[in-house]
Amino acid sequence: MLKLYEGLRVADVSDGMDMVGLPGTGLVDPAIHADWTDLDSLRHAFRGIALTARYVPTQRLSHPAAGEEFQKWEGNFYNTYSSEAFTQIIRPGHVIVIDDVEEKDIGSIGSNNILNWHSKGAVGVVTDACARDTDEVAKENVPLYLRKKGRGIRPGRNELESVNLPLVIGGVLVCPGDVVVADGDGVIVVPRVVAAEVARQARMILDKDKNARRNLYEKLGMPLDRTVK
Repeated sequence: MLKLYEGLRVADVSDGMDMVGLPGTGLVDPAIHADWTDLDSLRHAFRGIALTARYVPTQRLSHPAAGEEFQKWEGNFYNTYSSEAFTQIIRPGHVIVIDDVEEKDIGSIGSNNILNWHSKGAVGVVTDACARDTDEVAKENVPLYLRKKGRGIRPGRNELESVNLPLVIGGVLVCPGDVVVADGDGVIVVPRVVAAEVARQARMILDKDKNARRNLYEKLGMPLDRTVK
């Protein structure tokens, strides 16, 4: 499936969705945007298969009990309530899609854990909430799409509700196994059932666009770049 989507842009995929009768479907709220971009390498863009996780606000104590060390309380909260259980099932080509507590300042994603997910094969991360350590995430070149910057840790703020179940992010239903495409234009989610046909239509659109722009590049004496080759 990912070979079918290799090199396709969000705009191509959106047009492909139109052509299979799903206009406007799958377009994630544009407020969820690339945390960093590299227009030379385009390494911020990705195509992957959705692995989902949902965090919800916690109603548990937001601080250690009297006499309890903060580090002990923090570690127990992470391990017991706000874990990253989905890391056990990350496979090459996955996109980690996280529905988190949008209203709070929670840095559920940081430079350490996102690099760990990437090392296990995740091609990118999308969240409808926050991430922190964003300078370092950009230095690590791990594609990240988020709503806003965050700073706080998870303990005392949220807890893991589910892994690999359908969720809604940026107004779009995401089911495990759906195709997720992201680039400077934003994020689009393609239902698995139509993913192959959408890719076929999108490929024809991209090929026509490349040919037309390549002709213009040559007419204008512009050096050919990777977007027209």
